[in-house]
Amino acid sequence: MKVRTVVFTIVILAATFCIPTAAFAQDAAALYKTKCAACHGADGKADTAVGKKIGVRDFAAPEVQKQSDDELAAIINDGKNKMPSYKKSLKPDQVKELVAMVRSFAKK
Repeated sequence: MKVRTVVFTIVILAATFCIPTAAFAQDAAALYKTKCAACHGADGKADTAVGKKIGVRDFAAPEVQKQSDDELAAIINDGKNKMPSYKKSLKPDQVKELVAMVRSFAKK
């Protein structure tokens, strides 16, 4: 009986540490959808009710695309105007993925 309990405990612990959490499992597109699309739109054009109301910029716009990756990351981390800060809720790798998403909208 003790052996089963020990094996069961090991299996549960292994599963807990090996299965990624939702935050880690999100790819860039899913992360963008959950954190950004409500204002910036699925296509990055800011053609949403909220985006229009608060003056969100189109990610394909030259003034957005000319910003450096560091500048875009700083905006994501610290927020700007009506945009909230995501410093506490996003990891540096996730911010980097979102910057890459912003860059991808210039190509569309």
